[in-house]
Amino acid sequence: MPESTPRRRARQRPRLLAAVALVAFALAAAAQLAGALDSLELDTVDARFGIRGESRAPDDIVLVLLDPGSLARLDVRPPIPRTLHAQMLDRLQAAGPKLIAYDFQFVGRTSPRADRVLVEAVERARPVLLATHPATPPLRVPAGTADPDRIGAILGSVVLLNDSDGKIRRIPYRGGGIRSFSVLAAETVTGRKVDPSRFPAWIDYRGGPRTFRSYSFSAVLDGQVPPSAFRDKLVIVGSGDPIEKDFFPTPTDDLPMSGAEIHANSVATIVDGLPLGEAAGAVDWALLLLMSVAVPLASLWLSPLRALAVALAVFALFLVGAQIAFDRGTIIDVTYPLLTLALTTTGSLAIGFLTETRERLLMRRVFTRFVPETVIDDVMQRADADLRLGGTTLDATVLFCDLRGFTTFAETHSGAEVIDALNEYLGQMSEAVLAHGGTVVSYMGDGMMAVFGAPIEQPDHAERAVTAAREMIDRRLPAFNAWFTERGLGDAFEMGIGLSSGPVQSGNVGSERRIEYAAVGDTTNVAARLEAKTKDTNWLLLIADETYARLGGRADGLVPAGEFVLKGRASATTAWSVPAAARRPADQGLPGGGAAGGPP
Repeated sequence: MPESTPRRRARQRPRLLAAVALVAFALAAAAQLAGALDSLELDTVDARFGIRGESRAPDDIVLVLLDPGSLARLDVRPPIPRTLHAQMLDRLQAAGPKLIAYDFQFVGRTSPRADRVLVEAVERARPVLLATHPATPPLRVPAGTADPDRIGAILGSVVLLNDSDGKIRRIPYRGGGIRSFSVLAAETVTGRKVDPSRFPAWIDYRGGPRTFRSYSFSAVLDGQVPPSAFRDKLVIVGSGDPIEKDFFPTPTDDLPMSGAEIHANSVATIVDGLPLGEAAGAVDWALLLLMSVAVPLASLWLSPLRALAVALAVFALFLVGAQIAFDRGTIIDVTYPLLTLALTTTGSLAIGFLTETRERLLMRRVFTRFVPETVIDDVMQRADADLRLGGTTLDATVLFCDLRGFTTFAETHSGAEVIDALNEYLGQMSEAVLAHGGTVVSYMGDGMMAVFGAPIEQPDHAERAVTAAREMIDRRLPAFNAWFTERGLGDAFEMGIGLSSGPVQSGNVGSERRIEYAAVGDTTNVAARLEAKTKDTNWLLLIADETYARLGGRADGLVPAGEFVLKGRASATTAWSVPAAARRPADQGLPGGGAAGGPP
């Protein structure tokens, strides 16, 4: 059996949402593999550093910086004489540091005396970590010394790894063929080798520039700094003058940081066991998958606006989680999961709004078969997110009609003939209701219920209902009978109509899977029972006294039809009709006499 349209539509939404999730995941994965957003990802790492803020720098790493003030007090210009560096080495060696790491490069020769004084000072302070750059042929440092090991010099590469935006975020293990200055410093002070496979490693910056304790080069030379400031500590000596271009951008601050302090951060990171690292690749792929399904799954059960709220909540929770992970030492990708979330949110909302719009258009199209187009916009505005009309009590007129003798006809004719005849009859009667602003509530076999004045209020609902009933009897029933007899289906039919006015409880009822409009209450019961009473009288139309009262001066042409005792009512109900609604002739063999009389 072919799948029904409603069922096909019900399955189409999950399939579309699944397609959105799949496409979003594929696009984000391709972008991640291509590194399309890597520069933006680095910016998010910088932001995480800023949110985390500064942390205490280790006390056992200090800096000595040749700043502009020192140059002025010493009355020298870079490069300063090597004799001053030799004095600095002697001053620091006398304080008993763990290691002196000298971030100045002594390449080539100067005066023989100055070079000799520097070499002797290095040998006295051994071991001394000296800065160098990889070169071919290898640079002989210090001062052209052919064998640095002989004088206790350790050569470390001060090459820094800069990312695409120029910022320094990682520590290299080697620079060319020479191990990193920071790696050698950490290994020397701890006595432990580091694992090369963990490099390049993220620098766990303690803060922005001047986070580490530093001293002025000239103050140290002048003996203004006590030896305890350097005892049992790693002392890094370097340039503190921005003019020397040994300053670099970092992720922690807009101000550049000296190379010496970058090395201090790097050494502290290595000594701490490289606490900051990237999450495993499986974690990043799992996050992409999670972000690709979160909003589409929510959209299966929630409206587009509520699904958007879920997306915003996922967005906020993810950012908070990413920051917590960073604070605990794990860097997870942020941009690619958020790209996935943005794509799935956009796609899911588009599908949600398009589906909702299509459902409303479908509802409108269906409603046009029950409600006049002039009131459909008002009905749609009152419908909630589930396309339900909220329950309300309105003053309205209810109409019931029924075709007499149709059951007998149905028993003796084919199914196709019965359905054709029923559709023709109900079509004629529905047109009469809709033409006068009524709402077709339901079909009950060969019967029909309609209401005027609901779901949209109509001050003249009683007049509309009476006019529609008269059209049914005067025009629609004869037209149907003519259609019926022309096809040789049998003799003409008669019908019964009951009208009642009063309070009606109006709204949609049912479940999430099926709803229908309903108008219930005592007014509905009276209309149904008046229609049933037409079987026992010579009237085709019975109008309750409440309807007659609402007609006011527009009740011309109505005549009393008698009083009727209706089930559920203690007193008799006065009914009215129109002369044209009397059965003609009265002796057609229809059941009953006039329990309340016939037409005058």
